Amino acid sequence: MTYIHFIVNPISGKGKHSITKEFLGHYFPETDFRLEIDYSNYKKHAIDLTKKAISQKPDIIVACGGDGTISEIASQLVNSNIKLGIIPVGSGNGLASNLDIPKNITQAIEIIKKQKSVAIDSGRVNQHCFFSNMGLGIDAMIIKKYESTKKRTLSAYVNASLKASSQYKPQKAILRYNGKEHFVDPFLLFISNSNEMGYNMSLTPKASLSDGYLDMLYVPRIGFLEKMFFGGLVVAKQCEKFKKAEHAMIQSLSAELPDRIFTDVQIDGEYHRLETNKVQVEILPKSLNVLIA
Repeated sequence: MTYIHFIVNPISGKGKHSITKEFLGHYFPETDFRLEIDYSNYKKHAIDLTKKAISQKPDIIVACGGDGTISEIASQLVNSNIKLGIIPVGSGNGLASNLDIPKNITQAIEIIKKQKSVAIDSGRVNQHCFFSNMGLGIDAMIIKKYESTKKRTLSAYVNASLKASSQYKPQKAILRYNGKEHFVDPFLLFISNSNEMGYNMSLTPKASLSDGYLDMLYVPRIGFLEKMFFGGLVVAKQCEKFKKAEHAMIQSLSAELPDRIFTDVQIDGEYHRLETNKVQVEILPKSLNVLIA
């Protein structure tokens, strides 16, 4: 008998889904499956629920939510034998899209029932794991403003991006990666494990979840017209054409912001304030087992 533990964010995707134990029972017969279900009620609640679920030794823990919920749950499963299942009912769903997991709940359930898994890479920034991407610079301000709107829509994300673009002031940073040291003032420093960041947009379309590398995109301080041009290229999925951008494949990176005490970052689409001006990013190869089609 396979024990599957579901953790559901009831407000993901505007709360339009209705994933209950009764609903799931139609797909997972009691003769073959043991089902348990918990609901997260606030930010980071899914972390505590996952820790509790792990103590009960399930075969699979299924994250039902968006990238934030998935990241909270997956972070507790890194380097474990418990498989991660995903039912993407969030707004962005970048990781699920990269894994070809459909938004249709019934189709996502069928993937879970087949129990076919693959090991993917994870990233880690200081003590936090990420699976899609992380960023500092304007990226962190965008997410901070996006979260403050309480709306999870593409238009809210675009509005947050426009406001951040007019307000963000790059900070001096020292970056160390691939054996070199760089003194920079990043408008954008984006590090990705996935080829999509949600809403069918991408800054790193060639990124792979299982190549043992993270894809880094750095954009220096730029003027207003350059910001508008770069934004248009992002929407068109052609940001590689922006000549001032630098791309690199990395396995680790350290960033120090000498003029700051804290560092604002986004991790899998969630805003975090790190209580340090030093950031360490690294790849954790093949560290998470995920169910796929």
